[in-house]
Amino acid sequence: MTDEILTIREMAEFLKINEKTAYKLALAGEIPGFKVGGSWRFERQEIARWIKRKIEEQKKGATGGDNSAPC
Repeated sequence: MTDEILTIREMAEFLKINEKTAYKLALAGEIPGFKVGGSWRFERQEIARWIKRKIEEQKKGATGGDNSAPC
């Protein structure tokens, strides 16, 4: 199922991070998620897109982020 909804534990396992780190990221709005009642939920596909965006941001940061020639 491509629209799978993950719990905080499942999302942490997916990202291979500690649950506390996952919770902090969610609470800070650093990672896309939503609350149902008092529990965090995450769309697997949205997390996958978030990962791709983060990788692209890091690539741009490593190369200076622009294509202008040095002065």
